[in-house]
Order: sequence, then structure tokens, then C-alpha cells
Amino acid sequence: MILTGNEGIARGAYEAGVVIASGYPGTPSTEILENIGQRYPEVRADWAPNEKVALEEVCGSAIGGVRSMCTMKHVGLNVAADPLFTIAYEGINAGLVIVVADEPGMPSSQNEQDNRLYANHAKVALVEPADSQECIDYMKEAFEISEKFDTVVLLRVTTRVCHSKSLVEFNERQEVPYKEYVKNPQKYIMVPAHARPKHQEMEEKRIPAMREYSNNTFLNRIEYHDKKIGIITNGMAYNHARSVFGDNASYLKVGFSYPLPDKMFKEFAENVDKLYVIEENEPYMETYIKAMGIDC
Repeated sequence: MILTGNEGIARGAYEAGVVIASGYPGTPSTEILENIGQRYPEVRADWAPNEKVALEEVCGSAIGGVRSMCTMKHVGLNVAADPLFTIAYEGINAGLVIVVADEPGMPSSQNEQDNRLYANHAKVALVEPADSQECIDYMKEAFEISEKFDTVVLLRVTTRVCHSKSLVEFNERQEVPYKEYVKNPQKYIMVPAHARPKHQEMEEKRIPAMREYSNNTFLNRIEYHDKKIGIITNGMAYNHARSVFGDNASYLKVGFSYPLPDKMFKEFAENVDKLYVIEENEPYMETYIKAMGIDC
């Protein structure tokens, strides 16, 4: 099949066993929920009155025990920020993925914000596919990450990934058993007495475990070719870099970008002569790499 990235995300949600999807329409993300509603009757698809309501709905269903997702464009996450920062501490029961579509160049948006910074701010896992097949595969992996690390996962795409088409392969839907909801105020009610230990748990356990995963996951990979030039890149910028440089450069392609793969960055930098970072919008990776003391 040939699908857009948005269609791939919808397919990935279906194959991952998602039960409930909610969202608010906004280019470049709108077609994700449209495709779920039109093609996959196994998934309940709801348009919400705004992004905050959409996220709160799926927070409830994920805590209740079914794999859930919501969709929005980049500015929509501003509206949904309140429940995002709270569910980040709480964690989940069944997997929860927030798909957020950034828009470099602003063809249909009022700003150009980079929502990777939300992952770093809220301290939730961040996944970034580069084409339609990765939209399917990374969506499925995002739910595994969510349940493995008890965290919300942001799946960030940009306009070209959402609307470009590429070849994909389909797999069968995974029917995931519903998880039992167990009443647990210390986990799910973030009054200060509960939030303080949850914050400590996040810093001391969850984030170090996710960073170890980042350094070993298939979502991040090194491709060695000519080592005179090394390029650290992600998303659609990876496709552009490959088109321009081909095998005349080596690449570290980042698909899991919070926490960033510090050990992989160090290894890659030591094996290339000149290091460049190519990314859309903010110098998110570049700033982190320079803070590690790596020249780029």
C-alpha cells in the first residue's frame, strides 16, 4: 500500500490495538482521526470540543485499562498542557500516546513552535518517525514504551511526514487484553503529598530507564558510510540529508528523542571527522550535544 504519514499513524494505532481515539482537528494532523473513524470501526473515534477535553478523555480510558490515543496540531498541545503535565507524573495503566503535528514553515498555522520541548519539559517519552512505514512501526512501539515505562508518549511528526506518501506493509491488529483498573489514589490523584514522591520516582527511576532504552532501541540507529562527515538528524530532515549527501556522509538517525541517546552521540562523534546536526525548527538536539561538550 501507499499511505500518507497520517494514514500510517491511523494504521499503526489500529494494529497496536487502540480502542479509543480522540482529538481536535487542525492541519497537519486532521486526517489521522478521520482515517481511524472511516476505516477502522474497531476503534472508537471522537472529535472533542478542544484538545484539553480530548486528552482528558483518553487519560480516563487509558487509566481505565484500554490503549488510547489523541491527536492535535502543535498549538493544540498548548491547550492540552494542563492534563499533560499531570498525567506525566501519574503514569498510565494501558498505553497512552499523544500524536502532535508540528508545522515548520507555517503553511496553515499561526506559529512555528517545536513541541519536542514539551517532552523535555513534562519529562515524557518522545518518538519521531520519518516516513509512513515508520509512522506505523513507531506508533506500535510507542504503546510498548508507554506500558513498559508507565508513561505518556508523545509521537511528534511534522508537515512533510504527515502529508508525504510512501510504501508500507500491513500487519494484523493486535487484540490487547483490557487491563484491570485498580483504585490507587497515590498514583492517580496528584495532590502535593502524592505528587512529590511521584516526581522523585520519575527522576530517579523512569527517566534513567528510558535513557538506557534510548541508547539501545532500534528507533535510534547509526549508519556508517564516509566518516569525513557525520550527521545527527531525525524525522523528515533525515530524508532530506540522505537525498543530498547519500553515502558521502554517515548518519545517526534519532527516532526516540526524549531522553536523547547520550552514549550513541558520544560514540558517533568519536568516529566521524566533522559533525553536523540537521533538525527542523529549534536546535533541540544541537543544544543537548553541545552541553555534552561535543563539538558540532
